[in-house]
Amino acid sequence: MTEINEFHMPRYQELPDVGLYLEQTTKYINGYLEPLGCMEITTSMISNYVKKGYVVSPVRKMYYREQIAQLFFITVAKNVLSMENIGKMFALQKRTYPIQVAFDYFCREFEDKLCAVFGGAETADSAESVGAGPKKMLHSGITAMAHIIYLSHQFETMDEL
Repeated sequence: MTEINEFHMPRYQELPDVGLYLEQTTKYINGYLEPLGCMEITTSMISNYVKKGYVVSPVRKMYYREQIAQLFFITVAKNVLSMENIGKMFALQKRTYPIQVAFDYFCREFEDKLCAVFGGAETADSAESVGAGPKKMLHSGITAMAHIIYLSHQFETMDEL
């Protein structure tokens, strides 16, 4: 449980922008999300998301920062939202905030909610009112994601007893 309280999502500028092949992208994302234990992405899932237009096609079979950020969000959000609604969230994000601003906000909120749900304390920024519109929608989704991760961990602990 301490791992989750100290969980860190890479911020947009920390994401690799040298280009990763499909298998490398999968390992990179799964490596970061492994401490959460209940979410994973596969190469076939990524290919499917690209084919359906949720993620921009790779450039010469390589995935860059923007695509990796989108894949992180999908991997976490698919536990709570349908792919159709994830697509709507991406469309809303494109109309309201640059991807780096939106992704970094998502990362901070996600870390804060995980910490709060697992018994830590939220930061002052997260605890303050998020207002309405896109931020409120994202905040609500992140809260649900954190609760699902918490429940998955609790059920896993029950199975071990």
